[in-house]
Amino acid sequence: MILFLALTAFATAIAGATAFVIFWPLALVHIRDRRPEITAILGEGAFLKPRALLWLLRAEYRGNPDRNMTGLTTPARISLLVILFGVASGGLLWLLAEVLM
Repeated sequence: MILFLALTAFATAIAGATAFVIFWPLALVHIRDRRPEITAILGEGAFLKPRALLWLLRAEYRGNPDRNMTGLTTPARISLLVILFGVASGGLLWLLAEVLM
């Protein structure tokens, strides 16, 4: 049962990755085209740069009044949190299963 829950947690992380791959590039294109000051902070090619991901996790986009950017970055942030939660939960459950077996 524990391994099934771990597999389900990893499946949740994969679902989060799917949403992340949809929303984060859209947000980055919007930022590149309309917010050069944020592009300067994130840098070019910011898809998996740690600085850009921390910027997203900290929700630093909320200080900007651009509602379109917020509409794209909020689902990207939620999906990134789902990825992190799913991988952490699955890993902990897998370790628990290894200890109990």
